[in-house]
Amino acid sequence: MDFNVKKLASDAGVFFTRAVQYTEEKLGQAEKTELDAHLENLIARADCTKNWTDKIFRQTEVLLQPNPSARIEEFFYEKLDRKIPSRITNAELLGQYMQDAAKDFGPGTPYGSTLITVGDYQKRLGGAEREFLQTSAINFLTPLRNFLEGDWKTISKERRLLENRRLDLDVCKARLKKAKLAEAKAAAEHELRVAQTEFDRQAEVTRLLLEGISSTHVNHLRCLHEFVEAQAAYYTQCHKHMQDLQKELSSANGDTFPNAFAVNASTSGVSTGPSPLSSATLPGASSPSRPPNPSNALEPSTLKIEEVKPPATGTRKAKVLYDYDAADTSELSLLADELITVYTVPGMDPDWLIGERGNQKGKVPVTYLELLS
Repeated sequence: MDFNVKKLASDAGVFFTRAVQYTEEKLGQAEKTELDAHLENLIARADCTKNWTDKIFRQTEVLLQPNPSARIEEFFYEKLDRKIPSRITNAELLGQYMQDAAKDFGPGTPYGSTLITVGDYQKRLGGAEREFLQTSAINFLTPLRNFLEGDWKTISKERRLLENRRLDLDVCKARLKKAKLAEAKAAAEHELRVAQTEFDRQAEVTRLLLEGISSTHVNHLRCLHEFVEAQAAYYTQCHKHMQDLQKELSSANGDTFPNAFAVNASTSGVSTGPSPLSSATLPGASSPSRPPNPSNALEPSTLKIEEVKPPATGTRKAKVLYDYDAADTSELSLLADELITVYTVPGMDPDWLIGERGNQKGKVPVTYLELLS
């Protein structure tokens, strides 16, 4: 008990002298030993690495798991060192709902069979998403977390020790300056030599740890490449699934809905009109150039616009983005911001649609429209 009290008193004394030295330095009443420029640069680089790694780590977590409640749940499972339970993805859940609905609607009906097909592909998308999440968590998130919770904590601990050794060194320097008697000067010089040795040793340890940040960057670079590869594989897989689904639906429903995928199939999933937020809608932006109007825009040469009838399904509303003057009687003139009904017919050029406004009907360019429904 006596030893513990003495140690406690000694530690309290050291803490007090360090606090006094630190306060006097802040007030400009005491000299401060500066670290060498190389060590200062290493410290600044390490702080920068920690700050940006933490931000990238947090935002990647949000990207992979947007649900904050799920992130908190996973955090507690990790802290309790328990396995995180497998969670069904939203796409898989949607696919299951579609297939369950098909059972009630009748799997033999066109709607029911299509629900089964789409539901199956939604499950495939969900499976691809789960694989991407698992791969990214292992190859990207885990190394970042290991740095923040392991290496950085070690670096921070050694930096605190270095700061304490520096304060002790400056305290000894101040004592030596204040010493008057020869014995006091000798004792102060001895304490200063000891403090300088401990400070130099701790500075070297800290320097070695900080220089390891370069290795951390190399490791994180490799992990970043793996993350990008996982993303590329995931999006490629999703694109393939959607193309296969589009082809399957187009072949299965082509006889019933001849126009359902005419535009999408020709553009391979690319939007048929400019986004309402594109540069074309900004003040001062000019309208797109007039698309080519080939003679075979409607393949049957004898077909007249007046004879074209809207399909039973497949018509859509569209907002006109720019004024358009018809080039001939087969086209329909447009005014910006008006709403028209559009649809396509078999064999029609993908750059054009049939537009209707009241009793008026004619071909309209897709690039002048924003499809609404």
